Amino acid sequence: MVVDFVNLNWFKKFLDDTIDHKMILDVNDPIIHTILPDYFPAEVVDSQKDEYLETVTVLHDDGYRTLKNWDTLEDPHLRELYEGIILVHFVPTSENLSRWLHEIVQKRMSKLDVTVQRIQFYETPKSQSNYII
Repeated sequence: MVVDFVNLNWFKKFLDDTIDHKMILDVNDPIIHTILPDYFPAEVVDSQKDEYLETVTVLHDDGYRTLKNWDTLEDPHLRELYEGIILVHFVPTSENLSRWLHEIVQKRMSKLDVTVQRIQFYETPKSQSNYII
């Protein structure tokens, strides 16, 4: 069965607004404190990371986090960097991104009684991953 594209406009907007031209990082990446020292100082230990995340990030409905207060930083380069960070709880390979996108699309499309069978994620024109149920 095919769905009218009007029912997928939200997904294009999600892709454009949320992940297009963004850096997607796993919150459990062992060097996150090096990449984001203003948000994840080295002193934050793994046992405290989830509690700490609540204080420095915003959790969005689709399971990703963004940094709080990036827009209040004085340095325009840091503002630009931190605005473009998306944090997830998985290693952001194309395969894992395909699965995550499937979960997002399925959750929203189930309201229309639609089952999403496949997500195809292109890294390049010749390289892709597929998540198929």
